[in-house]
Amino acid sequence: MIATARHTEHGNRDIALGGEILRTVVGSGVHGIAIEGTDDHDEMGVFVEPAERVVGMRTPVEHYVFRTQPEGARSGPGDTDLVVYSLRKYLRLAMKGNPTMLLPLYAPAEALVLVRSLGEELRALAPALLSRRAVHRFLGYLDSQCGRLLDRGQPGRMPNRPELVARYGYDVKYASHALRLAYQGLEVARDARLTLPMPERERNRVLRVKRGEVAALEDVVREIDAVRSAVVEMLDAGRTPLAAEPDVDRIAAWAAEAHRRHWSWN
Repeated sequence: MIATARHTEHGNRDIALGGEILRTVVGSGVHGIAIEGTDDHDEMGVFVEPAERVVGMRTPVEHYVFRTQPEGARSGPGDTDLVVYSLRKYLRLAMKGNPTMLLPLYAPAEALVLVRSLGEELRALAPALLSRRAVHRFLGYLDSQCGRLLDRGQPGRMPNRPELVARYGYDVKYASHALRLAYQGLEVARDARLTLPMPERERNRVLRVKRGEVAALEDVVREIDAVRSAVVEMLDAGRTPLAAEPDVDRIAAWAAEAHRRHWSWN
């Protein structure tokens, strides 16, 4: 008999967890839209690589992944998904405006799993990382979600929850995440911040979709389109406090200093 892995694990666990400076809950839990018995548990962390992996000849360690499910299996209720990024990779992704990467910067106190002094400084760097680029990434992710949800010429890209389609007529979980992205993109563009958990009004609207309380997919899509249009209008009119790009100079200077202090270099 051939033994099969009971979980998924990639990367160097010792380096990642040994150099960890920040870890928070992400996913539905931090958004405030988790439904008991239906969602897995997601965490994201950031670690500082050892000096020999950054300035020496050893191969960099960019991330570590641990999932309680085996490779290729979908996570479900009771499962845990953890990804920990090197500080350099995390900053690159956050500067691009990746919506998921922004979550540890804005996670509330109750969602903090581990925070060291450099992790606190990283969270304080959020205004320098946030820019209009992030809003465009929110819209990009939103359009991708909607394209898959509506099967707009993307064969094989349909949501993978046929049980929800059979019960509600569409993948309510997928649709709820699309609506969440729309509302969060609007908040980022309007207020230059991300509120977690989501504000009550928006959170309740997303939860209605996720619970299957909105019968027609067309109604969800109409709401998504309306919010998206408001975001685009705001950007086109320049009615946003966000800078066009992240503050690269500030981020780069802090990152270099953070590595030196972590390594105890003068």
